[in-house]
Amino acid sequence: MLKKAALCLVACALTTAGIAQEGQVSAGIPHLDHVFVIMMENHGYQQVFNNPNEPYLNWLIANKQVNLAANYFAVGHPSLTNYLEIVGGSNFGIRSDNAPAWGSSCSPNIATKIVNADDGGGNAPVPVDTGNICPITGTGTDAETPAVDTWNEIAGPFVALADIDGVKHVPAAPTIGKSIGDQLAWSGLAWKSYQESLPLGSAFGVNYSNGTVSNLSSFTTLAPLTTASIVQDYAVKHNPFAYFKSVQDGDRENNTLANIVGFDGPGGLYADLATGNVPSLSFIAPNQCDDQHGRGNGDAFCAFDYGQNDSGYTYGTQVGLNPGLILQGDVTIKRLVEGIHASPVWANGRNAIIIVWDENDYSGSTTQLTGLFPPQNQNRVVLTVQTNFRNFHGIQSSNYYTSFSLLKSLEAGFGLPCLNHACDSTVAVMSDLFDE
Repeated sequence: MLKKAALCLVACALTTAGIAQEGQVSAGIPHLDHVFVIMMENHGYQQVFNNPNEPYLNWLIANKQVNLAANYFAVGHPSLTNYLEIVGGSNFGIRSDNAPAWGSSCSPNIATKIVNADDGGGNAPVPVDTGNICPITGTGTDAETPAVDTWNEIAGPFVALADIDGVKHVPAAPTIGKSIGDQLAWSGLAWKSYQESLPLGSAFGVNYSNGTVSNLSSFTTLAPLTTASIVQDYAVKHNPFAYFKSVQDGDRENNTLANIVGFDGPGGLYADLATGNVPSLSFIAPNQCDDQHGRGNGDAFCAFDYGQNDSGYTYGTQVGLNPGLILQGDVTIKRLVEGIHASPVWANGRNAIIIVWDENDYSGSTTQLTGLFPPQNQNRVVLTVQTNFRNFHGIQSSNYYTSFSLLKSLEAGFGLPCLNHACDSTVAVMSDLFDE
């Protein structure tokens, strides 16, 4: 008992000080049996909310079928960084979309303190690694998220890009190389990462795929087709669990690459929904044509979505957005939500559906190097929550939340301790959105 008390004191002290580690179980979220997290891509709040080409989502909001976080911010850029922050409470020293160094025994970024980055401006102020990402494990220190990015993800006409709101920042902090998947597995609960257009077979080594072929495929008999012919529907950068050494190595029977499956086929999303045999956490990532990301070699409903632009980069409004890409994403959301509602699991227990965008569209500033970005240039995105255990919805919360709040809320609902920056004293659970 004394040993447990001492450990609690240490954990509480770390949490109070805002130091990223694994802390206490947070209060404020009701017990959750099943949570479905639907991940969408690369559109800011003002581009999604009240967009006429996003009718289903906005119908859910207008008709009070969901609760809306109206002041929710993604933390950084690019995609992978945000996905890692949602499932692990940290960027783990990774500020790129680079593929995993599959099965490598190299030292993770939290150990080396070298940031894996794009260095888009060519002026990195810290040592960076631009290669494949070593599997995340162990302990160490993650990378700072500055309020304004002037070196990593900037491109086109921009000289500055807002992280969070362009004013707040997240200091580097001590970090544990684990995710909510690890926590669930060690607690005897289950998780799956449902990835649309994942090819058949193991996810090991698969960096991209159209569901038929991948970067691992031989094109000897497919000439004149090459890997450049593939629409990269599935992208490993949207599959954060694949970056953890525990999952690559399969450290536990219920914590392996077998937890990563497609939407179709035995054990896939729709088969699991049909039987009601779903895990505690369903992490659902539509492919890059269905999640509003877009691809350069896709059709008109998958074409990249730059909006009103200068040199091909958007300024954060709905003007000039590709209506086909927006609509395709909205139809995907409807298909997923209605599929969950039709599953026998939805009527049993206490369940929730979360729809969230990973980050904004990279709107930034052509001149401004400091904070005070206008709302359309901030990293504010839409997040909605629908539960099956309250008779009322329609809350539009103005409370300040981030990706770390989402993780902290998921952990609280599953009775798990907060992890990494989800333990920071400034991070609140989203009690109002879960009808508590």
